[in-house]
Amino acid sequence: MTLIRKPSKVHLHRQSKTLEITFSNASFQLSAELLRTHSPSAEVRGHGKGQEKLVYRKLDVGINSIKAAGNYGLHIHFDDGHDSGIFTWTYLYDLGENQTQYWQKYLERLEKENQQRDPHTSVIQFP
Repeated sequence: MTLIRKPSKVHLHRQSKTLEITFSNASFQLSAELLRTHSPSAEVRGHGKGQEKLVYRKLDVGINSIKAAGNYGLHIHFDDGHDSGIFTWTYLYDLGENQTQYWQKYLERLEKENQQRDPHTSVIQFP
């Protein structure tokens, strides 16, 4: 397993709602929506395997602020009020490396559970 060190740069782009994070060997653009829906908090992950909760309707979510959590990660404050869970450097690197796969699984789960990304739309299904 590769040891993930502290990034050399973390930049919050408020207008595009992305977090740019640069490590010594890679750089990632992580959307606020991806970060919010994949938060390491108990609200999203639950307290054990199988207790994960689907977070939806976060298309428009933004990030109010980011703060260092010691030397090991970030504390992210989202504009929907969510601010729990520490995004460790290892977790942020993993999100960056695997965001395509994580995002596809997320979209599949949304569809399976008949939920939407957009808080301004509703879908009604008829039998």
